[in-house]
Amino acid sequence: MTRTPRATASTGLYERRPLHFNPALRRNRFNRLGTAVAGVFAAIAVLPLVLVLLYVLIQGGRLLSLRLFTELPPAPGFDGGGIGNALLGTVIVTLLASLIAIPVGVGGGIYLSEFSGRSRFAQMVRFANDVLAGVPSIISGVFVYGLIVATRLFFGQSYSALAGGVALAVLMLPTVIKTTDEGLKLVPNELRLGAYGVGASRFVTITRVVVPAALTPISTGVVLALARAAGETAPLIFTALFSAFWPDGIFNPIATMSVLIFNFATMPYPAQNELAWAASFVLVVMILAANLLARWLSRISRA
Repeated sequence: MTRTPRATASTGLYERRPLHFNPALRRNRFNRLGTAVAGVFAAIAVLPLVLVLLYVLIQGGRLLSLRLFTELPPAPGFDGGGIGNALLGTVIVTLLASLIAIPVGVGGGIYLSEFSGRSRFAQMVRFANDVLAGVPSIISGVFVYGLIVATRLFFGQSYSALAGGVALAVLMLPTVIKTTDEGLKLVPNELRLGAYGVGASRFVTITRVVVPAALTPISTGVVLALARAAGETAPLIFTALFSAFWPDGIFNPIATMSVLIFNFATMPYPAQNELAWAASFVLVVMILAANLLARWLSRISRA
C-alpha cells in the first residue's frame, strides 16, 4: 500500500507569500469609492452644525460684554441692555425641572432594572417611556398648560416658573429613566452577589453598591436631559411665558433665553435682533458645554 507523500513547503501548498495591496483590483477600487462616498456623506451631516456654530459665533459673539449678562433687556425700539434676567430665568427653570425629573427618573430606572424584572408592567412602562421620548415638546407644553396654567393650580397663579419647570421635567424624564435603566444593567451581577454574600440587604446593595457603580452613565443621561431642556422654547411659551423684569419667585412668569430669542428675533428693531443673536450664542455655548461634559462622562464609564 503506497502512502501519499506529505505536503511540504517545497510543493507550494503551504508556501507563504508576502501580501501587497494591489490598487488595480476591482474590490480595492470599489472599496476606495465606497470610503470616499461615506466620507462625503459624513461631511454633509456635520456641515449644518459647523455652519450654525460659525454663523451664531459671528452674529452673537461680537456682542459679548459684562453688560450683556448683568442688565435687563431694553424696551422695544431702544438700544443697550442685556439678557441677565433671561439667563437667570433659564437657570431657575432648568433647576426646577431637575429637582422634579432627576429623582423620579432615577427612581423609575432603578425600579425597572432592579425590582420589576421582565414583568408585563415593566414592559409597558418601557414602551410608554419610549413613546414619551418621541412626543413633540409642544405637546408637553399644552399638557402642562391645561393641567396647571389654565386651572391656576399653584396658589391661583397661571403662568409661572414652576409650571415651566414641570413642562421641562416631562421632557427630561424619558432620557433619565432610559439611561438609568441601561446604566444599571451594565453593573456586573457579581457585585450584587458579593454584597448579598456579606449580609447586605437588597436596599443597601442597590444604594451602596449598584447605583454608585452606575453613577457615570446615570450622570451622562442627566446632563443630556438638561441640555435638551435648556434649549426648549414651545413648552415655556405655554407655561412660563416671559417677563421683562428680574425673576420674582417661582409662582410668577419668568424670562428664559429660548423665549427671549423667539420674541426678539421677530421684532422689527435692530437692538432686539442683536440681543437675540447674543442670547443664541450664549445658549449654544451652554448646550455645547453640556454635551461635551456628557461625552467626557461617557468616556470615563468606558475606561
